[in-house]
Amino acid sequence: MSQIFGEFIEEFPLEHDSLELSFTSSSRSIEQQWRNIRLSAYFVSDYFSTFLLVDEDDHQVEDRIEVSKNAVSYIGNEILENAMKFNEEINNYKIKFGIHLLQDMEKVTAVIFTKNSMTAQRAEKFQAFINELLCADTNELYVQQIEKTSEDEQSEASGLGLLTIINDYSAKLGWKFEYEPNYPQILTVTTMAQVVVLFINN
Repeated sequence: MSQIFGEFIEEFPLEHDSLELSFTSSSRSIEQQWRNIRLSAYFVSDYFSTFLLVDEDDHQVEDRIEVSKNAVSYIGNEILENAMKFNEEINNYKIKFGIHLLQDMEKVTAVIFTKNSMTAQRAEKFQAFINELLCADTNELYVQQIEKTSEDEQSEASGLGLLTIINDYSAKLGWKFEYEPNYPQILTVTTMAQVVVLFINN
């Protein structure tokens, strides 16, 4: 059984470009993990940009692609950081991170995703926040979450990164929760961010 929240793509076209990386739980320091997250986000950002056809004489297009690369790396860094931070390490589940590229006649969309595991209890709290996020004015919620975080610096789920992804990059977010058959108290969650990275002939 699975639950879907927000705008989530379950099936992608057969003919499209994509990249997926996997991470295993490790005893590395949090500083080393954070560095790997940044490097992975930059790598995925560079990877996607190679598929965008660019007229080398059109500096405006080059500028837009640079802006898009920054968006992909920021979004990738945020959702991968969350996946690493909240992953349940009991079952040594591999964290997945990657990107799908979708193109139609008007635009190119980057679909950045992570997949990690978490306890049922944590998933329930996360789903409550997701429901609040999907129903709220995200600008107002951003201010509220800043106030909550300032009051409780140990808060695990401020959601400020997700709110920034929505407010600053106009990304569409979606989630899919699935129970792990061999671990009744563990769920996997796939987080997906869709962001338009290039408008064609515009």
